[in-house]
Amino acid sequence: MVKIIDTLLGKSSGNSDEDYMELDLASYEEHAAGSPALLVKIATISDLKDTPRVKDEVYSGNIVIVDISRLKMDKISYERVLKDLKEVAKDVNGDIIGLGDQRYVVLTPMSVKISRDKIGGA
Repeated sequence: MVKIIDTLLGKSSGNSDEDYMELDLASYEEHAAGSPALLVKIATISDLKDTPRVKDEVYSGNIVIVDISRLKMDKISYERVLKDLKEVAKDVNGDIIGLGDQRYVVLTPMSVKISRDKIGGA
């Protein structure tokens, strides 16, 4: 402890090889090369039958960006799909937000929340 304080205060007479420790980064590199904690997936929903795959991805802990622009022509399907996706977000304690004139929806899994504050722009 005294040696550390002396070094910080500049009282040390110099550093020797014993003052340094070799770091083994191999275990960190092995961990980093493994599979990621979560993925961001892209999906397109054109009708209600496409929602189960999106739901499975969110239940698996992935973030999904969904293109729902094809549903805009059928208001009933659009509302059903959105209701279904909102229920998934609620079930997993995640989040859901619409983007780009409601052409896209972003769904997140548990413990991932979407900020409503925009960065930059007007």
